[in-house]
Amino acid sequence: MTDQATADRLSLAFHRCFTEFTAADDLFAEDALFDLLPPMWRFQLQGPGAVFSEQLRSIAEGPVEIDVVRTLPTATGFVTEHVETQHTPTGAVTARRLHLCDVADGRITTVTTYCNGGWDAELRARHAAEAPMIRA
Repeated sequence: MTDQATADRLSLAFHRCFTEFTAADDLFAEDALFDLLPPMWRFQLQGPGAVFSEQLRSIAEGPVEIDVVRTLPTATGFVTEHVETQHTPTGAVTARRLHLCDVADGRITTVTTYCNGGWDAELRARHAAEAPMIRA
């Protein structure tokens, strides 16, 4: 079982990739696998953290903020959830993501990401009207 301190340390460095578009040299294993599942699609990347960071940079439409909802240790690493807000020229776009991360020798070896897609102001308003949340 991964301890909470290790999960928190790796999660913090992992989430920095989304705002700074760079990964610490010791964050990911050299052959790390990134299995990414945006809505209605799936693709994989393999290699150093720079590969993942470049993918994040390529989809950013403006400055990015990350709100970490939670990080929980698992038997093989950790799971973390965040809400991303991109400040685009046309307004804020938000996405909620869940990342399942496997860890070996203090480095992330596999990241499986599930994303609900980007929600603009119109979609957030429609959702609030049609499906109000009981919990955040």
